[in-house]
Amino acid sequence: MATIKDIAELAGVSIATVSRVLNYDSTLSVGDETKKRIFEVAEQLSYKKKPAKKIETGKIALLQWYTEKEELEDLYYMSIRLGVENQARQLGFSVSKYFQDNFESLKQDDVQGLIAIGKFSDKQIKEMVSITNNIVFVDTSPDEDKFDSIVIDFEKATQKVIDHYLEQGHENIGFIGGREVFKDNTSTIEDPREATFKTYLAEKGRLNEAYMYIGTFSAMDGQSLMQQAILEHGDNLPTAFFAANDSLAVGALRALLEEGISVPSRVNIIGVNDISISKYVFPSLSTIKVYTEQMGETAVNALIERIEGRKIAKKTIISTQLILRDSSF
Repeated sequence: MATIKDIAELAGVSIATVSRVLNYDSTLSVGDETKKRIFEVAEQLSYKKKPAKKIETGKIALLQWYTEKEELEDLYYMSIRLGVENQARQLGFSVSKYFQDNFESLKQDDVQGLIAIGKFSDKQIKEMVSITNNIVFVDTSPDEDKFDSIVIDFEKATQKVIDHYLEQGHENIGFIGGREVFKDNTSTIEDPREATFKTYLAEKGRLNEAYMYIGTFSAMDGQSLMQQAILEHGDNLPTAFFAANDSLAVGALRALLEEGISVPSRVNIIGVNDISISKYVFPSLSTIKVYTEQMGETAVNALIERIEGRKIAKKTIISTQLILRDSSF
C-alpha cells in the first residue's frame, strides 16, 4: 500500500498537509487545486495498472454530473473518472471532459461516443441522444433496453453491512446518509442504501428511524449529523452506524473522536466505496469496497463495443466486498 509519504512526494506537498487533507480537516487552509492533486495522486497510487502509451485511435467524451469542487467532497466519482481516463488512454482514446451544464460545447466536439458518470434527468438524457447514440451510463441505469450501464448493487451491499452488525450482536444500528437531486432540479433521487436500510432492518425487527440522519454526501455533513445524533441520544447512542459513503463516515469519525467516544469499542462505523483515504484516516475505515476502477474500465470497454457496432444494450453489475479495518469489529 502506498504511504502518506509517497502521496506527499508525488503531490509536492508536506506529509502533514496530505494527512490533514485526507482526514478532511476543516481547519486546514489550502486551495482546491492542492486538494484535487492530493486526492488524485492517492487514487492513482491505489490502481494496479498503469496506462500504456499508445497512438490515439479515437476520441470519446466524458460527461460528469459532479463539478471538480463537488468531487473533492465525494471521491467516489473522482475514482470512477480516473478509471475511465486511464483505460481510455491505455486503449488509445483521448478523452474530452464536460460537465452537464455544457451540452452546447459538447455538441461541437467530434466524439465517437459518450460516457456519462452520475445521475441524469430525462431531459438531460435527450440532450445526450441528440449528440450520439453511443452512450454508456455509470452509476445509474436509466433505460436498460436502450443504453449500456455499469452499476453497483447497493441494496446487497447495505444488507452485507446490516448482516455483519447483527452477527456481531449489535441491537441498535444507526444510519448516516445523503440525498441528491438532479442538477436541473426536476426531482429528488432516492438512495437505495437508505431505502434498503429501512426495509431490511424492519424485516429484522431492528429499525428505529430516530437513529437515521440524512444530509448531503459530504464529510462536513457526516460530522454535523453525528454531532446531532450524539446530542439527541447521549448514552443511548447506537453502538453501530452505517454511513452511506466514506466521506460521511470520515466526518462521523471526526465527530465521535472530538467527543471522546471510542471507536470501535463504543461505536462501530462502516462506510461505502473504499476510496483511497479510507486507509489513511484514524482509525482506518471499515467499508464496503466498490470497485470504481473496474467501473471506469468496464464503461470504456462497453463504449468501444458500441462504437464498433454492437446494438444490443447490456447492464453490468459490479460486485462489492466488505472490508473490515479498525473502525469496526
